[in-house]
Amino acid sequence: MGRFVKQRISGSRRNEKVLVSSKYTRSSYTIENLFKTASCRFLLQSGAFFRILKSTTAALRISPAVLHLRIPIKEQERMPQTPSLVVMFDSGTFNRSLYQSKEESCSDLYYQDNNLLSGSLEALIQHLVPSVDYYPDRTYIFTFLLSSRLFIHPFELMAKVCHVCVEQQRLNEPGSDKTHMKKIAPKILQLLTEWTETFPYDFRDERMMRNLKDTAHRITHGDEMYRKNVQQIMQNLIRKLASLSQYEELIAKINAQSADRMAILKCKPQSIQRDIMSICSDPYTLAQQLTHVELERLSYIGPEEFVQAFVQKDPLDRNESCFSDRKKPRNLEAYVEWFNRLSYLVATEICMPVKKKHRARMIEFFIDVARECFNIGNFNSLMAIISGMNMSPVSRLKKTWAKVKTAKFDILEHQMDPSSNFYNYRTALRGAAQRSLTAHSNREKIVIPFCSLLIKDIYFLNEGCTSRLPNGHVNFEKFWELAKQVSEFTAWKQVECPFEKDRKILHYVLTAPIFSEDGLYLASYENESPENHIEKDRWKTLRSAILGRV
Repeated sequence: MGRFVKQRISGSRRNEKVLVSSKYTRSSYTIENLFKTASCRFLLQSGAFFRILKSTTAALRISPAVLHLRIPIKEQERMPQTPSLVVMFDSGTFNRSLYQSKEESCSDLYYQDNNLLSGSLEALIQHLVPSVDYYPDRTYIFTFLLSSRLFIHPFELMAKVCHVCVEQQRLNEPGSDKTHMKKIAPKILQLLTEWTETFPYDFRDERMMRNLKDTAHRITHGDEMYRKNVQQIMQNLIRKLASLSQYEELIAKINAQSADRMAILKCKPQSIQRDIMSICSDPYTLAQQLTHVELERLSYIGPEEFVQAFVQKDPLDRNESCFSDRKKPRNLEAYVEWFNRLSYLVATEICMPVKKKHRARMIEFFIDVARECFNIGNFNSLMAIISGMNMSPVSRLKKTWAKVKTAKFDILEHQMDPSSNFYNYRTALRGAAQRSLTAHSNREKIVIPFCSLLIKDIYFLNEGCTSRLPNGHVNFEKFWELAKQVSEFTAWKQVECPFEKDRKILHYVLTAPIFSEDGLYLASYENESPENHIEKDRWKTLRSAILGRV
């Protein structure tokens, strides 16, 4: 994970500036729920989860891609650009010359070997605000805007930034120097652009919008060019927020259409049920459609959701209402729910057929779909399919598996083997990430990580290192590592799916009724009889509870 983690693991406590470890005693309501889902059952069943739990070195070490954040400014007014995020994050260090603040002697920012390690929250906020001769580096902007929400609400941060701008740049003075304004206005506008482009969901809060409009009004007063730039910022932001609202409505509608398949079992014979192969018999086509779902849902996850999922009350924050008002990571949770749905859909499709040969054919079909997902770079769907086939109701169908050619499945399981902290998967992911960086087409750019493992990596990074140092400083080196991981995800989710949509397949995948866990066990026992007394007792209980039979 980096130098600071190695220092922490070795137990070095000689310098209080070194990151301080924290035991895994805290818990997050969100992550607890996520870890109970099917997406982590594969880890739990393998025993690897508990080995991973003891390690804080699970973070990915892959080069983050560049965030393209720009604002239309006259050529002569453009700021000199520092190296891109991929170069900056790859360097693994903060260079003071890139992060040099307006006041060189700021005592509340702590550096070591020219690396920014920590600082007071107020000093870090000051460091974010541009001036005539200073603009914060893009990686600092991304890192601070991402992590600051652990300590302060985004709307409060925006208010502080506005206040600093007004006080330092004299924006509230009617006769302020126009030459001075011409120099500072483009930089403030660029900061607002980067904020609205990278963290647009912050502005669903009316308080954020008010602060944004207030700052923009002070900058654009009497200047038509700046007014047009602000108008463009607002239009892009409103468009993104409207798209998010439409997406959330669509997800709610899809969820309402999905129902447990047990209701159908009661009134219709299994032989006339539709299955996935009647809708799509080509594994490659289905893998493409799964990739459509993945990229669409990924695109709506805000980078800040990875931080908000694990937010803990800041010990220096006494405002209880402020803490309870924090946003839940709904889009991230919806994405994990999609993983669970796909896993249960795979298990349902396998357990539904009455005939053994049909079940075997369905298993082989999904093995081929999983292989195509791997070739595309869709590791999340790949793991969901493997997880579905490893569910106990499916894995216990020994007579069915005896008819399956499992060589290809064994290869896929090897690629996603959880041993050595998913070493094989991480190697494949690193290869896909490198391919994406040099890609010439959207097809080669596709990288869809195994989401639950990414969440776990970020969770342990957050839990394994303290956010506040003993002197009250914000532990900025920790958030540098956090930003390295999240920025790469941000690049991956921006890829447009190159495959043609098949709405009939998508509708089936998203809305086809699926069995609950009890329903899967019942279907499994109906197809291949229980083998012991425990299974027989459970079978009788399920038949009575679900089908009303004894």
